[in-house]
Amino acid sequence: MTESITSSDLSGLKILVVEDEAAISLLLEDMLLDFGCEVIGPAARLSAALDAVANEKVDLAILDVNVAGEPIYPVAEALAQRSIPFVFSTGYGSAGIRDTFRDRPVLQKPFAQNDLKQKLLMARKVNP
Repeated sequence: MTESITSSDLSGLKILVVEDEAAISLLLEDMLLDFGCEVIGPAARLSAALDAVANEKVDLAILDVNVAGEPIYPVAEALAQRSIPFVFSTGYGSAGIRDTFRDRPVLQKPFAQNDLKQKLLMARKVNP
């Protein structure tokens, strides 16, 4: 039996976007708004992302693996400590993901709206 994926599965969620490329940030924001999500950020620096994790109510996060030349892992660790699910976003595939986070969904750039939706729903199942 196949589960039906609808926009209502994500509607109302507050999603942190950590992405340093403006075009991708805008694309993610548009897609998330189409799903009925509230976008937090986008954060283009690790410090802004860590601040959002500490001070905002975040239901889920999308993390570019390399933000302004810095690896995203401090943010991933902060989210994991708070049991907030997240998806990695990368153009390099899952091979570049640290072993401790290999169980997390990876959104391969470039991506389509349905790919994003499926990875977000997967992340919620990994860490509901």
